[in-house]
Amino acid sequence: MFPCGKYSKQPISRRAALSRIANGFGSVALTSMLHGKTADGADSKSNGEASIHPLAPRAPHFAPKAKRVIMLYMDGGPSQMDTFDPKPKLSADHGKPFAMKMEPTQFNNNGNTFGSPWDFKQYGQSGMPVSELFPHVAECVDDMCFVRSMISEFSEHTNANYFLHTGLGLSGRPSAGAWVTYGLGSVNENLPGYVVSNGGVTLPRGLANFSSGFLPSAYQGSVFRPANPPVANINPVEASAELQQRKLGLLEKLDQVSLKELGNAEPVESAIANYELAFRMQSAVPELMDIKGESKLIRRMYGLDSEYKPTQIFAQECLLARRLVERGVRFIELTCPAVGGDRWDQHGNLKDGHNNNAKAVDQPIAALLKDLKGRGLLDETLVIWCGEFGRTPFSQGSNGRDHNPFGFTIWMAGGGVKGGMSYGATDEYGYKAVDKRVEIYDLHATMLHLLGMNHKDLTFRFGGRDMRLTDVHGQVLSDIMVRG
Repeated sequence: MFPCGKYSKQPISRRAALSRIANGFGSVALTSMLHGKTADGADSKSNGEASIHPLAPRAPHFAPKAKRVIMLYMDGGPSQMDTFDPKPKLSADHGKPFAMKMEPTQFNNNGNTFGSPWDFKQYGQSGMPVSELFPHVAECVDDMCFVRSMISEFSEHTNANYFLHTGLGLSGRPSAGAWVTYGLGSVNENLPGYVVSNGGVTLPRGLANFSSGFLPSAYQGSVFRPANPPVANINPVEASAELQQRKLGLLEKLDQVSLKELGNAEPVESAIANYELAFRMQSAVPELMDIKGESKLIRRMYGLDSEYKPTQIFAQECLLARRLVERGVRFIELTCPAVGGDRWDQHGNLKDGHNNNAKAVDQPIAALLKDLKGRGLLDETLVIWCGEFGRTPFSQGSNGRDHNPFGFTIWMAGGGVKGGMSYGATDEYGYKAVDKRVEIYDLHATMLHLLGMNHKDLTFRFGGRDMRLTDVHGQVLSDIMVRG
């Protein structure tokens, strides 16, 4: 019976039934865990013949500068002129009517010019300016490249989130993390190639931002959390490992019988691989999450002993990211913890909202950068700090800022990126990018290039054409890359 209350006109075939059942197996075992074999048509120009196992390591197109990515996602849209893009003119004109033409905003409750409540200071040998919101991150500026001319095509959270994560402002496309694992595979068969650590804030449209889309489901993001258990359904329910293995053995035999009848049935093989990975993760995940061996110095450096609970949560996420890096996970995304407000989305009470969000992430992020550098891992790990858009230089109401896709700041560190520099610029108010405008497609193209992949050649045949993360767009930002 269909959800609409009508019955199917014809009974479904055994083939269709088995296929539906197999798909169910995958979600029961571990919803976000990954599947078995590359589907027909998974033709990557980058990798020649598809591997028998979808997460098997694959060679990049050319020598990479980075081996993996950590994406620090600041959901809601941090304000560029209050964080990493100082605008003295904005502060000088505070309270005056805004001097530039105002584009339509999300809520159109626009007030006067709104100067930053925070002071900026120069840091490091490079003298890069950073807001007092980020005193710990400021210590790392010589390893960071600030891209101050980012633009987006969307001013609404859901579409902008999709766009940042997938290159399209609608659901259904593979995420950047899925493309990376599709292109390069993984070097750890006991963990997913793409891990998302969720600190407690659900993104608009949630899991769709981490989807594999039309790519085989092996490449979708697996959601961890800084809690116990870190992954749903990870703990065995059987009385003994022997009993669990016997059950899995029986399921595999039944699936193999189905395969003989169905031929090349990716859902069934996916279910088999799903069970196998879930079984291996039962040992790998507890070891991953066990930080008893971490020194007191490391724990203090990350902020695990902070009196501010959100700092503790994000500290766990950042420490988890470093441990995932050490275990060969290819793409790691960290999302923000809840701070009692609306993430970085301060339509009102900007000062308290941004203070709370920055307090949660500043110390852990700095610790992650320093820890990776101290272990010799930063040079081969691309760290990206970003939101989906920025904020307006004029107020919403009296003390907030509305969404601004016309010019905002992200930063990158490690992984072949030049440190202690800025790229591009916004106007004197921080409203619109006016020099070296950078699109989301350019960010994706640059990320793939640093990983050793040509974004034009990393493709998947779907809907009658070769699809890619950057669609028909994307320019590599070669000026921000380390030479050689």
